Amino acid sequence: MTEVRPPSLLPPFFTPTPEHDFEGRWITTAEFAALPVRNVFHRQLDRAAREALRPVVRNRHVLFRAEFSLDRVPESARLFFSADDYAKLYVNGAFAGQGPAAGYPSHALYLALGVASMLRPGRNVLAVHSYYQGLVNRVWTSGDDVHGFLCDLVCNGRTVLASGPDFRCRLHSGYIACGVVGYQTQFMERYDAGAPEAGFERPDFDDSGWDAAVPADPARWSLSPSPLSPLAFERIAPVSVLREPGRWRIDFGAHYVGAMELGAQGPAGAEIGLLFGQELNPDGSVRHDMRCNCNYRESFVLSGGRDELRPFDYKSFRYAELLLPEGVRVDESSLALVARHMPFRLVERCAYDDPRIRRIWDLAVRSFRYGVQEQIQDCMDREKGYYLGDGVYTMFAWCLLTGDYAPMQKFVDDFLRTASITPGLVTCANCSFMQEIAEYPLMLFLLLPVLVRYGGGADFVRERLPRFRAILETYRRDYARPDGLLQNLDKWCVVEWPRNMRDGYDADVEEGRVCTDLHIAVNAWYVGAVRLYNAIVRDLGSAEPFEGADALLAAFRAVFYDPERRLFRDREGSGHASFPGNVYPWFLGLHPDADASRAILDFVRAKGITAGMLFTTVPLLAALQREGEEDLLRRFLLDEGAWLRMLREGATATFEAWGLDVKWNTSLFHLTLASVALFLVPRRIGREVFDFQSTPNPESPPCPSTASSATSAP
Repeated sequence: MTEVRPPSLLPPFFTPTPEHDFEGRWITTAEFAALPVRNVFHRQLDRAAREALRPVVRNRHVLFRAEFSLDRVPESARLFFSADDYAKLYVNGAFAGQGPAAGYPSHALYLALGVASMLRPGRNVLAVHSYYQGLVNRVWTSGDDVHGFLCDLVCNGRTVLASGPDFRCRLHSGYIACGVVGYQTQFMERYDAGAPEAGFERPDFDDSGWDAAVPADPARWSLSPSPLSPLAFERIAPVSVLREPGRWRIDFGAHYVGAMELGAQGPAGAEIGLLFGQELNPDGSVRHDMRCNCNYRESFVLSGGRDELRPFDYKSFRYAELLLPEGVRVDESSLALVARHMPFRLVERCAYDDPRIRRIWDLAVRSFRYGVQEQIQDCMDREKGYYLGDGVYTMFAWCLLTGDYAPMQKFVDDFLRTASITPGLVTCANCSFMQEIAEYPLMLFLLLPVLVRYGGGADFVRERLPRFRAILETYRRDYARPDGLLQNLDKWCVVEWPRNMRDGYDADVEEGRVCTDLHIAVNAWYVGAVRLYNAIVRDLGSAEPFEGADALLAAFRAVFYDPERRLFRDREGSGHASFPGNVYPWFLGLHPDADASRAILDFVRAKGITAGMLFTTVPLLAALQREGEEDLLRRFLLDEGAWLRMLREGATATFEAWGLDVKWNTSLFHLTLASVALFLVPRRIGREVFDFQSTPNPESPPCPSTASSATSAP
């Protein structure tokens, strides 16, 4: 297959962090240096390993400071750093940057920040706010009782500052936990501006009473440069502030991901209540106890002087409410929501003139612009999870919109590395939460043709084919019965989510136990992955095909295909045909002939797009586009119960569901359904990338053609 990179996608808009040999040493506190490392990695169903995990420390805000002198301002200055779990850095009191993106200790990332403009002749100060969360969740590889910070400041090619025992260290006592939200996702913060460490980033701050930093064991981390740029930040002013006695209500105009800043003055010890939410209550107050299982209630304790709120963690919100004690004054000009996101440059356009579809396009683009963080999460509130399954869809959409495929290569590698936890991979990468969903590793194969065609990644894919083959071999070894189909999986088979969107799927797929049913969803993804792998092997001219693909497809059809109805059954022995049970094999080209394709098309036409949601929507739209069903595709896009419903209900970012009440814990900033953008661009993604059935040879479905597709508007 010829490698294609459309001119509009070149060049990448950032330069990856260069390789760097650190002179600095990992540092931490005496508390952490004395703790043994806790192993947070285990199979999901290994209950004994899970119950043995009891972190000792949590919610530690660890500060470091160091001074250095310069004869003159350097022409170039790069501040290389890494941290576990995370850090924010200040140079001479100015915010320099934060990070790194989460990673496993075996592949910890480091960043480089350009800081020349922040330096000055003579005395300079580096101040660091590092953080160890200690919760076992989807955010970081935390809960392991490991904390550390590492840095080098390189000016004009010479290291002028390196982390070590000469750095001063202190716990910040001003960040007090006031609740945990989501799925053990984050601590709510009670920030005390009167804490003795407040203002630690200022050059004139007195740290003479601080302790010396303690060396951390460098063997705990293996470092790699981040392939991505640091986060971008935008200061968002309120669009309205409603002032009432003792209460201000603030609207930032749309949903963002970030933190609120404000300045205030009042009596020492006065406490401002802070409420944040994604929507309002009927009386106009902020709904801080949100649908998504997060109660965003925090507070700000004043020192008696002019204080600034300095939140550390971030939230997903649009509205804020201030509960103001008597005698407290807020500087309205200081109110801002500091939004954070991956740098975003849109290189694609909407191919439709219909204003309703353009509203959907704008919604999807805005969701990706402001939603993607250091790694592509599904939601930025309840979970902050770096998920493999729907992440395949959202990663493709973000990369297509921006023309940058470095995050996709990182995404693939991040999940392939989880084979060190279990050969069949895990559901969430770069974290300490252990979950396994059977379909997710098989969905990863969808990105192989994307990388080859758009991402300039033929060599990248070729090098990783042995790891992809190992996934297939693991599934065959552990779960295949004699005819090659998968059964008795000790991984959850999600099928579609939530369960009320499965259209009565007739199989027992409850999480937390072995699935004994031989059912279609995981087998469709498995057979599809085998065929995709063999197509890539054939077209790249490397590696050996996965054996038995013809027989596997024949067995799949023999068990699941009903020739009388020309539909697929949910499981062996069942007569039920469901929406996901037919969308997946149709999308993956597993149906036997054109008659079956027409029957499935009629089936999904009658069901409608809202019969499914998070996992069936992209396959459905791709199959429609592949089949040239532009009228039905348009009809589904404009279904009043889908994206237009979100917009009617006030969405400024895509919801986690078709509407506010479709799911019991709906996040109102969730990226999966923003993947509709894939089908609104001039390219026909369903034909260019997901044409899995254009060859009569089931052993080797084609890698997508490199010929240019039509670019006229539908």
